[in-house]
Amino acid sequence: MDKERLDRLFDFFREADKEKLITRQTYITDCVRKETDAEHAWHAALMCVLLAGYSDTEIDVLKTVTMLLIHDIVEIDAGDTYAYDEDGKKTQRMREEKAADRLFGILPQEDGEYLRSLWEEFERRETPEAKFARVMDNIQPLMLNDYTGGRAWREHNVALSQVLRRNEITPDGSGKLWEYALENIIMPNAEKGNLV
Repeated sequence: MDKERLDRLFDFFREADKEKLITRQTYITDCVRKETDAEHAWHAALMCVLLAGYSDTEIDVLKTVTMLLIHDIVEIDAGDTYAYDEDGKKTQRMREEKAADRLFGILPQEDGEYLRSLWEEFERRETPEAKFARVMDNIQPLMLNDYTGGRAWREHNVALSQVLRRNEITPDGSGKLWEYALENIIMPNAEKGNLV
């Protein structure tokens, strides 16, 4: 048994548990509380398993699910930057890179390098897996905003133009899912006044 390696893995697992404490701005379906980063990651990963066939390009589903499970882990240190917080976005990359150095550095080198590379791949949005992971990352909160009557959008005075700009890359991973989201989630909420 490689005790040192296992100790480092379990140190990382303990640290990763803190993702359950990072609150996002999107309400869960009961509209009572906002979801955590861990809940968002799990939900997006589950969606990926069942929606992978809608990717515009064939993807490695396990790789994409893994990417989704760790894509926001840096927010343990960096905090959540709301999708429509322009000031927060100015320092987001710097905060998240510093967090990635620390968090992935907890792991044994090979494991840390692997997860860091998946995180970087997600951030670059160049591979089919990263593009589809971004689709899940973007559509999951759209869906929850729809299910909660646009509560978070209304609270933050989010405009239709902001949602469209935020989702400019979504069609790159799945034209079909983007079309579905636009027609069944975004535009109906704009018509209801949930988006400015």
